[in-house]
Amino acid sequence: MLRLAQVFLLAFGWRRLLLATGCGALAALAMPPFGVFPVLAISFPGLVWLLDGAIGEGRGAVARFRAAVLPGWLFGFGFFLAGLWWIGRAFLVEADVYAWMIPFAVLLLPAGLALFTALGVGVAGVFWSDRWQRAGFLALGLAGADAVRGHVLTGFPWNTWAYAFAALPELSQAAALVGIYGLGLLVALIFCGLAGFVDQTAGGRRLTVMSVVLFAGLAVFGIARLSLAGDAKFEAVALRVVQPSIAQEDKWKPENRSRVFASYLEMSKRPWTGNDPSAASDAEATSDNLPRIVIWPESAVPFLLTDAPEALSAIAALLGPADTLVTGAVRADAEGAERVFYNSVYVIDGDGAVRDAYDKVRLVPFGEYLPFKPLLERIGLTKLVTLPGVFRAGFRHRTLEPLSGPAFLPLICYEAIFPGAATTRDARPGWILNVTNDAWFGDTPGPRQHFAQARMRAIEQGLPLVRAANTGISGVVDPYGRTLARSDLAAAVVIDTRLPAAILPPLYARLGTFAPVTLFLVSFGVLFVTGYLRNARND
Repeated sequence: MLRLAQVFLLAFGWRRLLLATGCGALAALAMPPFGVFPVLAISFPGLVWLLDGAIGEGRGAVARFRAAVLPGWLFGFGFFLAGLWWIGRAFLVEADVYAWMIPFAVLLLPAGLALFTALGVGVAGVFWSDRWQRAGFLALGLAGADAVRGHVLTGFPWNTWAYAFAALPELSQAAALVGIYGLGLLVALIFCGLAGFVDQTAGGRRLTVMSVVLFAGLAVFGIARLSLAGDAKFEAVALRVVQPSIAQEDKWKPENRSRVFASYLEMSKRPWTGNDPSAASDAEATSDNLPRIVIWPESAVPFLLTDAPEALSAIAALLGPADTLVTGAVRADAEGAERVFYNSVYVIDGDGAVRDAYDKVRLVPFGEYLPFKPLLERIGLTKLVTLPGVFRAGFRHRTLEPLSGPAFLPLICYEAIFPGAATTRDARPGWILNVTNDAWFGDTPGPRQHFAQARMRAIEQGLPLVRAANTGISGVVDPYGRTLARSDLAAAVVIDTRLPAAILPPLYARLGTFAPVTLFLVSFGVLFVTGYLRNARND
């Protein structure tokens, strides 16, 4: 380990820059779908040692900031390039129109996101020293960069450090206490702290011990929480999740509209599969005699449902009197002479009537709207999704009520990656519904990362998550983040199961951002005070 540390410490020039980029790219293997989080035991200490060599001793705060920024940016660029390259796949859906944009998307997005990492590492550099606190400040910088990235402009909290533990529910349970930003800080503290292993000081050795103890504490907490939880509990309502797996390039062709709608009807009418995880303990309430909620994914049908009464009649024919169809749909509204569109979720009853609708609040930049539209249109950039009008954002997140079962909070597409989106001013819902369409990204890590991040909302809120994808990964997750049922990627399947029951709101659901902010402040206070006391003793 000491020899490895010396490689980083003694690197300079292009070797230091290459190692910083490589450390970031290696860290991407910790993210879903790979989940190889032990690689962080190399990439995070490696960054600590690179900064040791880059910053040196005796520099002022501004000089330390400047010395840390470039390695920090390269670390972030390598991480986001290796973790988000699959975004370029979306530009191949209409390759003749958009393929030229692939290099810009694949390179410019990581370059921009890496600015947050550079800022976080630069701030950590201001507090740099030769003592063990430097690793803690780096952890704060990396985790703080995630939190800022999740809020600035429209926010993009994709692949935060918390998701390094997403593959293991036992290690993810701390999200119920401090959310993904707090868990991301704990991940960074654990693996940055391993740099102390090669420090020839008592403080360095204590740092390593604290990292191991913190990791063990997370594991013990998660194992205990899941053990006390027992098996999942279920509501007296059945679910049918329909994933038709329709290729994005085929879905919106006018000649395919009838066939696409017919595929939803056919899959929704299939005999119940009997996949009822609670039937053994509740034989009197099997899925065959319960009211049903049938769920279709984001913008399921390629036309306006409210303009097609024959389609609503066909939906009524497949539903029982106590059944509900919940479907993603494009909703149109008139605004003066212009027709505007919303990416929405409809609740449709057994008579084929639309009972309620939710309009998506967080639209996807470049996919559903064009930011800085006048400027970007002049250089040839357009939206990926073309409509006669424009998508408008909804006003707020709110719950919807099916005919049977508890109210739910709808999240459309990438709204599910935002922790704040899983809360509402309404009464607490009984479950979270995420409808999405990951067909844009094909068989890449993207849909798998999306599913893993949506699962974390269940742990944070103590609510079951139901996910319906046109193609991607559909599934049902209990309030502890345990996957009870899921589809394969790009498979045309129907998932039949019961709706899991919610649990009491965990700490993060009750305190919100106060919980991770407190963790950040306490961590900074401990590092600053211990460092200050050490300086005072030396003086």
